[in-house]
Amino acid sequence: MNFKELLAVSKVFIIKPRYILPTYRATIETIRICDDLYKKEHHKNGKENAFRHALWNYLICQKCFKISRSVEAARVWSDHFTGLHEKLSPNKKLAKAMDLHNNRFGQALFKGNDVPTEEIILLFQEKMKVAIKVSKVEEIEKTKDKLVYIED
Repeated sequence: MNFKELLAVSKVFIIKPRYILPTYRATIETIRICDDLYKKEHHKNGKENAFRHALWNYLICQKCFKISRSVEAARVWSDHFTGLHEKLSPNKKLAKAMDLHNNRFGQALFKGNDVPTEEIILLFQEKMKVAIKVSKVEEIEKTKDKLVYIED
């Protein structure tokens, strides 16, 4: 991270310092799971990437919910934090829209119950099977209830 990015992230955590550790843990857990399941494939723009973004946001919601006790507050935090990540990343417009969509997909599936991570993984793997391949931002905007990806 460069200084500007570090400053932006620091400002976000100043607002909600109690979310630092759960967000960090969700991030580390997500990367570990995705590395184990998909090796480097989750760093591309395929279904594995869609899985990673949805899982990451779900886990952030799940871990922050334990502090906030509010599904909406956990979702808002996850959206704010991961949206900042997309704002700071050098992705092209389509990839950024795809990531934001899959982030929100994961947030929307979080209902506040403590579902074991293994079950969440299986759920998102099932969602990968019906993910939609897109080539334009407008296609993403029309897809509400499915994961989206750009390349196989």
